[in-house]
Amino acid sequence: LLRKVHGGALARAQEAQAHGERERVNPEQKRALAQVAAARVRPGQVLLLDGGTTLLEVARALPRELRATVLTVSPLVSLALAEHPGLEVHLLGGRLHPRALTTVGAQTLETLSRVRADLCLLGVCGLHAEAGITSAFAEEAVIKRTMIQNAAETVAVVTADKLGTVSPFGVAPAARLAALVTEAAVPEAARAPFLQLHIQVLTP
Repeated sequence: LLRKVHGGALARAQEAQAHGERERVNPEQKRALAQVAAARVRPGQVLLLDGGTTLLEVARALPRELRATVLTVSPLVSLALAEHPGLEVHLLGGRLHPRALTTVGAQTLETLSRVRADLCLLGVCGLHAEAGITSAFAEEAVIKRTMIQNAAETVAVVTADKLGTVSPFGVAPAARLAALVTEAAVPEAARAPFLQLHIQVLTP
């Protein structure tokens, strides 16, 4: 139930599930969050779009008339965007992580190192004001960290069950986020630590 840290313990994130299993969890909430996150994207931007089931819904929520450049580590996200005529979609190469269904490894990192994006829409396994952004998979954590570093602004799209939890592999401090998109039902006490870090909290 808890993850021991220096000076105490933190809530442990749920055990990572395969992509197909996660698609069946909270689909309505994910679609609602996706609408808010998609509205953050502006025409002409270079967008880094992460993988995961919530970010797949973000891809589906992007307006068909949007003109932008999208780079993603998710084959499923790239397929969801294939019929958007105004988007230039780049699927970043690398080795496919079998559980995350995102590309990882040296090839992915090399491509990301040359990217300077306007916006990164990020999926997370755990988000805690003190422990920061965390991931269930070590290789994916490195990719997410590089995406954050190479974007002018990062917005995390987070279902309520991931707030205040920590996964095994650190990505970045929570303060690296410009905003987080989460459920309206999240209580004020859970939002407050992020607001204190000057992170904008957006809800449907």
